[in-house]
Amino acid sequence: MIREISDCKISELSELARRIDVLKKAGKTIAMANGGFDLFHVGHARYLKAAAAVADILVVAVNSDKSLRSLKGPERPILPQHERMAILCSVEGVDFVVAFDATTVTEVLLALKPHFHCKGSDYTVDTVPEKEVVRAYGGRVVIVGGDKVQSTSWLVKRSKKPLQQ
Repeated sequence: MIREISDCKISELSELARRIDVLKKAGKTIAMANGGFDLFHVGHARYLKAAAAVADILVVAVNSDKSLRSLKGPERPILPQHERMAILCSVEGVDFVVAFDATTVTEVLLALKPHFHCKGSDYTVDTVPEKEVVRAYGGRVVIVGGDKVQSTSWLVKRSKKPLQQ
């Protein structure tokens, strides 16, 4: 599941939109996953593996440090944006990584118009905040990754308690 960081392309949104357009014209299907990916854990691995299986190309949109702080509070992120992006590039199946500053991924969806917007099982198709944006351009929301058994917030809380034997 781990690969060389150079295999993945970390890109600015405008450049990535051009690359994705070329890939679409070549007949490739595009999936996009998104999140903070702060303290990478098994739930993230399952989510990304399942998202990669949905299409030919997987783009991962990562909340910037500013975005994650506004969503999770002043003690987050734990890992800075450039490290989270490098970790994601090491995951098999991740083709491109892009950061975004907003609290939703709407801007990235509108720029790339992926065929599939993949969300984890803590959502349903109807609770995905960007579902109408995706439907409006003709894409599909897909729930992937199996049961949500962990989150970074849960890991942070757990790390403050002794490990149970």
